[in-house]
Amino acid sequence: MTKEKRFTIQIALIVALGGFLMGFDASVISGVVKFIEPEFHLSKLELGWSVSSLTLMATLAMMVAGPLSDAVGRKKLLKYAAILFAISAIGSAFAPTFLTLVISRMIGGIGVGAALILAPMYIAEVSPPSMRGQMVSFNQLNIVLGISVAFFTNYMILKLGESSAPWALSLKFDEWNWRWMLGLETLPAIFYYLGLFLVPESPRWLVMKNREDEARKIMQKITSEEDAQHQIEAVHNSLLDNIKHEKVPLGELFKPALRLVLTIGIVVAILQQITGINSVFFYAPMIFEQSGIGTDASFVQSILVGLTNLVFTVMAILMIDKLGRKPLLGFGVAGIAVCMFLLSYGFHIATYKLTHESLQSLSKQLNTENLEPLVGKSFESDIAFKNAVIAALGEEHGKQYESEIITASITMNPTLILFGILGFVASFAISIGPVMWVLFSELFPNRIRGVAISFVGLINSGVSFLVQLIFPWELSHFGNSFTFLIYGIFAVLGLAFILLKVPETKGKSLEELESILVKEH
Repeated sequence: MTKEKRFTIQIALIVALGGFLMGFDASVISGVVKFIEPEFHLSKLELGWSVSSLTLMATLAMMVAGPLSDAVGRKKLLKYAAILFAISAIGSAFAPTFLTLVISRMIGGIGVGAALILAPMYIAEVSPPSMRGQMVSFNQLNIVLGISVAFFTNYMILKLGESSAPWALSLKFDEWNWRWMLGLETLPAIFYYLGLFLVPESPRWLVMKNREDEARKIMQKITSEEDAQHQIEAVHNSLLDNIKHEKVPLGELFKPALRLVLTIGIVVAILQQITGINSVFFYAPMIFEQSGIGTDASFVQSILVGLTNLVFTVMAILMIDKLGRKPLLGFGVAGIAVCMFLLSYGFHIATYKLTHESLQSLSKQLNTENLEPLVGKSFESDIAFKNAVIAALGEEHGKQYESEIITASITMNPTLILFGILGFVASFAISIGPVMWVLFSELFPNRIRGVAISFVGLINSGVSFLVQLIFPWELSHFGNSFTFLIYGIFAVLGLAFILLKVPETKGKSLEELESILVKEH
């Protein structure tokens, strides 16, 4: 391996830690929701807000991160993002109130939005063309890795809380479990901040600021002197070209000629989120607990969700240029529909019945006498059973011991639920998860690509926010079975659209695609 290649990989790996922090920050909340709901006496929409507030702020931050980085520099803004991650982690860990927790999460959301835009942008700007695709993929892989590590650390902290080790008791892993889950992010945030001191500023940004000598020195560490000069000239030409062409107004997207590509972009952007992927990533332990396996097992199975996501994302990266975009989308979305219907069926056939024996298995802290009127009664609806438990115990204790009581009373096949969730995540990760962004980069004509991707990306983030916000409310009002049925129906509609309207873009030049998809009237 050459010195230049080694240097490129080193700085790409450091900057890609922003993707790791983004994935970790987004998914660590999955282990927290079970504990903050009773502690802060949250309604279902408040619980949803504790999760989705980060996505809302990330969406807003994405809109300003690019222009702001043009003003102050990519590296400096990434450092600010690392600081925001650390502030968010510390603030969340010590949050005395629900409002403080949400504000801390929103601060982290600004870091997430900045990292989502700037990390791949920086890596693309410093990487030679021959390495660019592989280097940028580091960031996507790190996002997925961050999600997996968050599931794992949540489980480890839960187990430490159950440990009798003196050091674990002194650090209060039992009483402060969710606070440790959120606070742990401080460590990688500090490492990221320190690591960025080893990273140079983006040479393209330096050329934009007329600091050519600095840019040339950095480029010569990445590539040959001759190629460095060629790239500097290319940046100059690109900047001049941007000056010549007026900025494309948003209204340009809505011209009749672009109706087809815009429709495809909007539908795919909505479909990626409305089939429930972030309900699974951000509420995985909650979903698994609904199948009656208990808290510990639900956290273990969440780790499997993260690992499945990681493996099938790698498979998608390896297969997308061989099989094509449309086959992956069709296969994956069909799999999503089948798995959602499987989950709906699995929860639909569940029954709930408390017995005197099952009452004996409940926590000693719980006054089981209040549950005596429910003994022997059979419930076929999870909503009816939960409402009966809350009526018997009161809302606070009903929420606090919900998982434990469901575990003691439910009759169902939890393996079916695990298979459905893992199948759903695998189907998503090998198809619409990564393929959507590749499709967006190819569908839209050159002159409007930037504004078009920003527009459909904003829609994608907005739908993601709404899905996260209302998921706990859906479970409490519609029940598990009907909620997953809704996701399955959306997947079927999306599959029909993909088969009928989405073109295959593999092997076609951007100009070819424009001539096929953009019909001038």
